[in-house]
Amino acid sequence: MRALILGAALALAVAGSALAGPVTLKSNPVDTDGQVTFGDVFDGAGGASGVVVGRRVGPSIVFEASQLQSLARQSGLDWANPTGLRRVVVRQGTQAQVASASAAPVTTTMPVTTATLAPARAAYADRVISRNDLVEVAFESGGIRLTVTGRAQRNAGMGEPVAVLNPQSGRTIDAVATGPGRAIAGPAAQTARSNQFAAR
Repeated sequence: MRALILGAALALAVAGSALAGPVTLKSNPVDTDGQVTFGDVFDGAGGASGVVVGRRVGPSIVFEASQLQSLARQSGLDWANPTGLRRVVVRQGTQAQVASASAAPVTTTMPVTTATLAPARAAYADRVISRNDLVEVAFESGGIRLTVTGRAQRNAGMGEPVAVLNPQSGRTIDAVATGPGRAIAGPAAQTARSNQFAAR
């Protein structure tokens, strides 16, 4: 690589200086054909744009900044290297990338959309009953307690209403979830629901 760059330096010395002028290093130097020129590396290279400074044989070629600066000077170009770079990498690119690198940067402001998500009712972490679960429904009234096991028709959190299908009668029982796989119906259901909302 060093011999290649030195060879380019000798070729530039024989060819003589091109038009002098300050140049600016491109933010993303790329070339498309393996022959790296000043036009690939610098903005404002002018008449020296087509001068080959190296040959890329892989996906990229690395120049020592001091050597690149010396080669530019021999071709009449003044690169001040204001940021003090030690190395310059030129990568393989497409024609579109080369055109983009030569164009002035364009800043595009994209609208920012903030999505507000409403909390899901009976979120998974809060569920005590899931749809199709077997649920034991208790009916309490006047000191009498009856239980029946049915299948939940929806998800429900603690204190939320849940419809439970009685497989024997085919009727749907309106109940309130009181725990995993458990619900209550009848007058006590309204009390349980009211207590749950008060606790929240």
